[in-house]
Amino acid sequence: MNGFRKGLFATLIAIAFPLAQADAATSTFDGTWNVRISSSSETCGNGATVAIGINNGQIASSSTAVTASGRVANAGGINVILSTGIKRAVGFGRLSGSSGSGTWRGALCTGTWTAEKI
Repeated sequence: MNGFRKGLFATLIAIAFPLAQADAATSTFDGTWNVRISSSSETCGNGATVAIGINNGQIASSSTAVTASGRVANAGGINVILSTGIKRAVGFGRLSGSSGSGTWRGALCTGTWTAEKI
């Protein structure tokens, strides 16, 4: 992984979508999702994509380079943390049908994300 992507993943990797405690979603959102992470800051990079899996509303990474955890509520609100090494990013958002979007923040960077179910 090149330095640009590595830095972006390190900062964004903990996309934790703060969400009020909610029960795990039904299988509506279960499956593999591609999450595109964007930042308006050149220092933070732009355009990384991470694959995550959702099973019974629980989030896990589909990549060995990125650790993902969190949950999707029945209404589609998503709470997730992505991390790689000591870097992490947190965020929040909503899934609806086979797509979703939201915002994220890391120690030094912020941005948006979009997701598409594969």
